[in-house]
Formats: sequence, structure tokens, C-alpha cells
Amino acid sequence: MYARRRHAYLLLMGGCVFLFVSAWAFVRLWSVPAAVAMCFVAMVIPPVAAMVANRRGPDDRWWDDPSGDPGSDAWWDELDGKKRPRQPDQ
Repeated sequence: MYARRRHAYLLLMGGCVFLFVSAWAFVRLWSVPAAVAMCFVAMVIPPVAAMVANRRGPDDRWWDDPSGDPGSDAWWDELDGKKRPRQPDQ
């Protein structure tokens, strides 16, 4: 749910900040190429964190929530193929 995604996002972004800060505060003293590599890894983490944070879980309902208007909900259900259209009485 939302809390799990938020914790994963904060963990990934915390790791990103840790990599970037430690690369230029400590690692550069021993190896500049390693510090640059750590920054490249840190550069990839924010888009991945955004994808993790915005992923739709199996319990999440976003766009398929009912609107509350029965006519509108029936119309959208018919368009989505969830319900068969009503047949007129003959």
C-alpha cells in the first residue's frame, strides 16, 4: 500500500544521498574513478525510486473507482466491457 511504497522511496533516496555524499567526502581521497562510479549509480536511483513510489499495487484503485453517479458508472462499465448493454423490451 501507500506506506510501503513511501518507505521504499525514502530508502532508495536515502541511499542515493548517502552514495553521493560519501563519494565526494571520503571515497575520492582513495579513488576518484570509484567516486565517479558511485555518482553514476546515484544518478540512476531517483528515476527508479519514482517508479517504485508511483507503482500501482494490487489493492490500489485509482482510475477505476466508481464516481457515485449510477448512470455514468453504467456507461463507463459498458464501454470497458464489464457489463453487457441493456436490451430494450420487445
